[in-house]
Amino acid sequence: MMKKFVKILSVMMLLLVVACGKTTKTDEPSKVAGDKVDVVATEKLIVNEDVEFKVMHVNDTHGRVEAGKYDGMGLARVSTIVKQTRAEDPNVLFLDAGDTIHGTVFAALTKGGSVVRVMNEMGYDAMTTGNHDYNYGLDRIEKLQNTMNFPVVVSNLTYKDTGEKAFKPYTIKTLPNGVRVGIFGLATPETAYKTNPTNVEAVTFDDPIASAKESVIALEAQGVNYIIALSHLGMDEDSFYTSIKVAQEVDGIDLIVDGHSHTTLEEGMWVKETLIVQSGFYDKNLGEVTIKLGENGSKVETAKLFTKEYAMENVQEDPAVRAIIDEVNTENEKITSVVVGETPILLDGERNDVRAGETNLGDMITEAMLTKTGAEGVITNGGGIRASIQKGTITRGNIISVLPFGNYVVVKEITGQDLKDAVENGVQSYPDARGAFPHVAGFTFKFDPMNEVGNKVYDITFNNGEKIDLTRTYKIATNDFMAVGGDKYTSLKGKKTVNEYESIEEILGEYIKTSGITHTAVDGRVFAGKEETVANMDEKVLEKSLYTIESGDTLRAISKKTGINIDEILRENKNITNPNIIFKGEKIALPKAN
Repeated sequence: MMKKFVKILSVMMLLLVVACGKTTKTDEPSKVAGDKVDVVATEKLIVNEDVEFKVMHVNDTHGRVEAGKYDGMGLARVSTIVKQTRAEDPNVLFLDAGDTIHGTVFAALTKGGSVVRVMNEMGYDAMTTGNHDYNYGLDRIEKLQNTMNFPVVVSNLTYKDTGEKAFKPYTIKTLPNGVRVGIFGLATPETAYKTNPTNVEAVTFDDPIASAKESVIALEAQGVNYIIALSHLGMDEDSFYTSIKVAQEVDGIDLIVDGHSHTTLEEGMWVKETLIVQSGFYDKNLGEVTIKLGENGSKVETAKLFTKEYAMENVQEDPAVRAIIDEVNTENEKITSVVVGETPILLDGERNDVRAGETNLGDMITEAMLTKTGAEGVITNGGGIRASIQKGTITRGNIISVLPFGNYVVVKEITGQDLKDAVENGVQSYPDARGAFPHVAGFTFKFDPMNEVGNKVYDITFNNGEKIDLTRTYKIATNDFMAVGGDKYTSLKGKKTVNEYESIEEILGEYIKTSGITHTAVDGRVFAGKEETVANMDEKVLEKSLYTIESGDTLRAISKKTGINIDEILRENKNITNPNIIFKGEKIALPKAN
């Protein structure tokens, strides 16, 4: 009876405070502990003495625990900086804004378990989920939570069948100096198509704006002094929901620790009264925000980054983290060290290359899928290619690094119109890098980047010389992510599945073992330019022995138009040292066609 009376009294106090428009405060912040408070507030509580604390943060590490030429400082150095900072002053929070447990061999072979071991040793206080954290399935994150020494917070993810939150919407951390910090999570709704949609079919990604407002109200009611949104929304212009939009539309958020867009904000970004911070990607930076709260209600926040360059010169690896990494690597080496082949040239899987154009590695991956399936064509997304393969020995570990998602191959029956729509979707953002950019085999396509979205592609030609028939049905191979609409490939979703095959990683490994390296240069399967550019090429080639390279040209395209083998062109032009790179305006000599 007494508990019921107290509950009713608390509700009455809340209504009274709302009506008066004032904040109920405590005189003793130290009395406010854990997740329970003896006050009801409609604004954040003001501290009763000047205090200072720090928030350290990373985002989009994508399983990069090791330092590397193209990666960051390594989590062992991140750990050293965090632990040293805490040794100087224990009032420190360490947060992760998602895309953490997936993306490398180190992570993939244990489905994220190895990364969690490292995170536990480093002393994380909370993380939110990135879209790639769902690549092993929602149930895998749920299982990993049982091994985590910190909470996963997501306020805008609910189960479809029950309406319950899939994760804790927020957590409250009370620092040694008595400051109570509320931390709520926001996952990008883009996850619905930026992981395999079947991975998240049991849940709904709710409006981040509405969820943020609910979280702020809930945290203020529990008497916090400071509110952090731990966000995997990013600030890409083509995203509907961004951290900037949250800051513009939601009052009461002091700090947004952001991820997803791989943005490096050296000193943060102010939007209204909210500071947004993001540290880039691949632990190339460690972010730090120093917060000073005054008993007069003042607030001063200063953001900075510890860079990879600084860490590599000045910071030693944390031996405890290094020991975990070494142990995991020793176990993984039994699998990853198996040699599958040799390559005489770099196979290009660099992020900005595969997301904005054709590469020799993309050509070989799709050729392997075509050979395995016998389909009429192949289309796969550049965002699924995550690394290059360096010249020399190729191990299974190298291939897993290229294709870490475990995607398997699906052959579907689709119409020519469906295929054209798929290609249109893939090139809609060109020349901007986008994970959906299409790598193909079995056919070539041309598109005009200047045309409106949905009407850029003007020529799709199959290897047998036939132009696409929009009404005909084709057997097209793709990956299981795109087959169910991932990366907005909606024209493939719901279409009849003819067959399913093993993972792309296994197919590529077997192809290299059997066929070797078949693509040292790009084939010229993709042409970006106007139709008249192609027509003009024919005229120039016929009348001259010198050809001037124009925008969108590739050696493959020139070879097709002239009937001159690429190897013959290269023999005639010794100055071309890399067949993947030719320059607009350069003249090349053309030997006589066969």
